[in-house]
Amino acid sequence: MSALALGASMGWRPGRAAATAPLRVARHLRAAPATAFAAWLDPAVARRWLFATATAPLAAADIDPRVQGAFRFAAHRDGRLREHRGTYLEIAPPWRLAFTLHLAAPEPAVTRVAVAVAPRRRGCTLTVLHEGLPRAAARGMRERWIGMLYGLAATLADGTAPSRSER
Repeated sequence: MSALALGASMGWRPGRAAATAPLRVARHLRAAPATAFAAWLDPAVARRWLFATATAPLAAADIDPRVQGAFRFAAHRDGRLREHRGTYLEIAPPWRLAFTLHLAAPEPAVTRVAVAVAPRRRGCTLTVLHEGLPRAAARGMRERWIGMLYGLAATLADGTAPSRSER
């Protein structure tokens, strides 16, 4: 089943302004696939890197880690509370995760993000595929994902992420 068909069967429809090809960003991580996967669904870990920046840490991270469960990340930026919301479409530990992501600006849209974790000799490779992006948001989102995956690597490297035995 294609990514679009899977998303449609689970309630995801691309935004009207979706005019870009899917955005793909990958990063090698020196962490076990299970540890890298868990960092997406553990609120204490995710709030350190997912949608956070060095100058704007998250004010809130709420995660209901189940299919059709919702997430909400909030940060104060530019004097406003900015939220990142979505719904989980697929959770298949430790290899696949898919969710909707609601974008507010520059054009409102509901997009789809799929995360794939592949084992490597020393760690894993994590690939993010972001679909349904409005043209105006595509370049900024590429930079955001690169920054977020850098933050994920740093979070996992500093040893504060829960190991498999701690969960």
